[in-house]
Amino acid sequence: MSLSTTASSAFRSVYDLAFQVSPIILNGGIVASTLGGMMPIIGLTGQLASFAGATLTSGSISADNFFARFVPVPGGTVISNAVATFPFANQSVAANAIIEQPLAVSLLMIAPVKEDGGYLSKLATFTALRTSLRAHNAAGGTYHIATPSFIYQNCVMTGMQDVTSGEGKQQQIMWQLDFIKPLISETDALTAQNALMSKVTGGQPITPSGLAGTSIWSSAATAVGSAAQGAVQGINGIAGAVNTFLSQ
Repeated sequence: MSLSTTASSAFRSVYDLAFQVSPIILNGGIVASTLGGMMPIIGLTGQLASFAGATLTSGSISADNFFARFVPVPGGTVISNAVATFPFANQSVAANAIIEQPLAVSLLMIAPVKEDGGYLSKLATFTALRTSLRAHNAAGGTYHIATPSFIYQNCVMTGMQDVTSGEGKQQQIMWQLDFIKPLISETDALTAQNALMSKVTGGQPITPSGLAGTSIWSSAATAVGSAAQGAVQGINGIAGAVNTFLSQ
């Protein structure tokens, strides 16, 4: 076997592993105490050890040797914006304002029975997978989803449903897993904070208005700052005069 053929086979194995065999990586949640705090989904089906053994012995893997393979469902989003329908700051910028929306991605899990006795083990394997995913979701765990064109990080699972067609002889072999990449991750929150702070340092700091803890932009407060300060001093002066009169 030539070097180019060996390299091509290795690249194909890496591609199959990353995008077909185990494109879902659990993060935090039930795997928070594991090495790195992450685990590929094949670890939930009891095939992580067999994968390591096959890699060491043959140096390649086959998607047919695993419980399921995954295919991206058409319709995943990498950019999603909503156009503003009401003014944010003034009429000149309202028409151009957009609101970023969460990204959505779905994977089709294809898990047919491939060998004798598979019908008996299918129920146990799938039940264990479903129980682990539920526990991971309940524990606040997230998912990294690898697709050939984009990697979705820190997603949350929104659903898992049977989408098996009636054309084959086997039932419940195709499952759709739906994920959302929310805009409330720590990284996104830090980005939003930095954007706000850049406005503040650029001359638009927020200052208390004194009304029930609300705030106003200092572009208005600066214009009346000296006048407001003088009014407060005047009120203090009147109060002082009243106190002096009553004390006599």
